[in-house]
Amino acid sequence: MNLFSPSSPQETNLLPYDGTVHYYGSIFLQEKANHYLEELLNNIEWKNDEAIIFGKLITTKRKVAWYAEQPFEYTYSNITKKALPFTPALAKLKALTQKHTGETYNSCLLNLYHDGSEGMAWHSDGEKDLKKNGAIGSLSFGATRKFAFKHKESKEAVSIILEHGSLLVMKGTTQTHWLHRLPPTKMVKTPRVNLTFRTIVR
Repeated sequence: MNLFSPSSPQETNLLPYDGTVHYYGSIFLQEKANHYLEELLNNIEWKNDEAIIFGKLITTKRKVAWYAEQPFEYTYSNITKKALPFTPALAKLKALTQKHTGETYNSCLLNLYHDGSEGMAWHSDGEKDLKKNGAIGSLSFGATRKFAFKHKESKEAVSIILEHGSLLVMKGTTQTHWLHRLPPTKMVKTPRVNLTFRTIVR
């Protein structure tokens, strides 16, 4: 099942059941989206992501960064990261994401995929630090990439193409019932930056 930009994102749920995902398409003019892509590539403290899998430390080609309103610690894949303070650009992007989605966020996990060979395996964002059933606002800049969902029990799949400058929000019970991933592709040769605005609870 493939879904592209719906005409009324606030009313159209991409998931058939057990969760809510809205896709807003690109919310920036091309020039502005290009500006933010360059800003994020050059002015974020990127580091190679790390995970401990079966007791082994794995370092990925994909790079990540973790920013927040407070120096929150965030643990996933058995690695704990401490947040850096929001940059002015991230603060603006957070405000825009909140305006479009009607949600509030206090942190942002960023991912840098250098080309289509880098992706993300099936997972759900259910870490204990995250607000339960809270919204995750996802901004994409750069290369257009496919993004997929798979129901944990029925295995039903849904996919969408995420455009340069686009916004997607996942909320409700999405993380409880659905996995999501960014599949690798040989077709993409350019970078993509993804920002996922979240709410951390103490």
